[in-house]
Amino acid sequence: MPGMNSGLNDNNPVLVAAFRAALLHQGLIVLLIFAVLAVAWVSAREWLRPGKAASPASAEPAWRQLLRIGFGALWIIDGLLQAQPAMAAGLPSQVIEPTAASSPSWVQHIVNWAGTAWSYHPIQAGAAVVWIQIGIGVWLITAARGSWSRLAGLASVAWGLVVWVFGESLGGIFAPGLTWLFGAPGAAAFYCAAGVLIALPERSWATARIGRTILAAAGAFFIGMAVLQAWPGRGFWPGTRHGQRGTLASMVHAMASTPQPSLLAGWVRGFGSFTAANGFAVNLFAVIALAAIGTALVTVAAGRGPAWLGRAMLIATIALCLADWVLVEDFGFFGGLGTDPNSMIPIILLVGAGYLALAPAPAPAAEPATAQPTAEPAAAELVTTGTGPAWRPARLARAFGAASTRAVLAAWAVAMIILGAAPMALAQASPNASPILAQAIDGDSAPLNFAAAPFTLTDQDGRQVSLASLHGKVVLLTFLDPVCTSDCPLIAQEFRQADQVLGAKSHGVELVAIVTNPLYHSVAYTRAFDTQERLTGLPNWLYLTGSLAQLQQTWKNYAIAAEIAPAGGMILHNDVAYVIDANGRTRTELNLDPGPGTASTKSSFAGELAAAAEHVMRPS
Repeated sequence: MPGMNSGLNDNNPVLVAAFRAALLHQGLIVLLIFAVLAVAWVSAREWLRPGKAASPASAEPAWRQLLRIGFGALWIIDGLLQAQPAMAAGLPSQVIEPTAASSPSWVQHIVNWAGTAWSYHPIQAGAAVVWIQIGIGVWLITAARGSWSRLAGLASVAWGLVVWVFGESLGGIFAPGLTWLFGAPGAAAFYCAAGVLIALPERSWATARIGRTILAAAGAFFIGMAVLQAWPGRGFWPGTRHGQRGTLASMVHAMASTPQPSLLAGWVRGFGSFTAANGFAVNLFAVIALAAIGTALVTVAAGRGPAWLGRAMLIATIALCLADWVLVEDFGFFGGLGTDPNSMIPIILLVGAGYLALAPAPAPAAEPATAQPTAEPAAAELVTTGTGPAWRPARLARAFGAASTRAVLAAWAVAMIILGAAPMALAQASPNASPILAQAIDGDSAPLNFAAAPFTLTDQDGRQVSLASLHGKVVLLTFLDPVCTSDCPLIAQEFRQADQVLGAKSHGVELVAIVTNPLYHSVAYTRAFDTQERLTGLPNWLYLTGSLAQLQQTWKNYAIAAEIAPAGGMILHNDVAYVIDANGRTRTELNLDPGPGTASTKSSFAGELAAAAEHVMRPS
């Protein structure tokens, strides 16, 4: 998909080092925020005086506690998985793009937007996802009740939808081969469902209706997945077809090739071989198991069936999900690019919560009437004075000091989410890719400061141009072969984009290229190149040529080696750019090997060129 793939190696050392540095710096800020909150909270509590006893609150039901802590732990695990070194560069091209490839074009178009945004700013995006997911997890675990807890559930819904739409391509529900065995309809959909349940008001805790609703929905889902699994013509029934593995066997064998402990790979490979040999029996078992569990869930939700059915249903669900998680999904997080443990654990948590919710919620627990600090009515209460509304610092301090440990930790989690999201939001405000991509390909620029070698050559319109005639302007100088079909067109486009990035400042910059082909160096070739690369309308673009003697002297002065390629015609030469300041002094040398030439890398090089020009334009 266009724009999504940066073309860089997943383990590019520059990107990996930058990603680790970003996580380390943000991690230190997270710890600093925690320390500041802790000190402020302890200090504020010293101001409080004993007050009346707090009224007992209804205890959080076990089903909600299971969802809150279980999915909180999953979000934290997901965040830690996102911190793997290959995630920054590899997630768009190795995870998001393959997931969306089999979906309809309109789904690919939606997903490509997010993948492109990630590939343009891989460090900011990778770090943002780490802290957002860890923050949501900590928030869910620490906020047990009240508005803070419900907001944590809504945050889980919101971010789960982002992951489900952009990261999982709507769970692959519009793609062929959809199957429960491989996590349909996407793990993030279950995170969203859990978030909705956690966000329900406390009055919904009192009856078993919520449990019946969860189990009925889960039962309908399992029955639907059984029908889908049994549907003929989808390739799940045969273990092999025309000498090739069937759909399920192919999926399992593909998972076995993921880098992982050899013991686990052996289990998955063995199950794949068994499925290839007994495809019909394996699929029949899956269909019957899904249908039986779904029927049992619906029966229990309706309040029918024997007393033991609910517990048997729960045990069967756990057993089937764990077997699928190990033998088919292969745990879901190996290989360096696993983003989550897939769908089976979330399904177990949801079905378990539904089973627990069938029991009535416990009554409020009576607490001893020990003196508790009395919180003010609101942490941010406004009062009216003669000059208008004003904050009362004392009230804020008392309210903060009266907060529970869980509330302070929840506030810390929210700060963590904001810390992760803010840099990515700021990066998205720029249409240009991060310079880190260019640095990952060609390294850092080399600062210089010496008089640039003079030259007098002919531009694409036949006019004489000398370096002296460009005095007073910054010159971005490179060397291009007019008949090149690989690097040179990419570099020319990077120069054109650099002009766009400079905006109004481009009036003070000349974009200059000098021919590097000893065979084809007439003005006709430079004009043809300009037309081909849509450079004719660029007023500050100069493509210079001259006699072979003039060109060779200029190449020598600027350390350009031009060598005829074995096939003839095209020239092998170093890809480089020089930044010459308004006084004619060479200030920077940039390695311009364009690398893969993807949309993100071209944008990154353009940004690097523009930034180098702006740097020498600033008064020293």
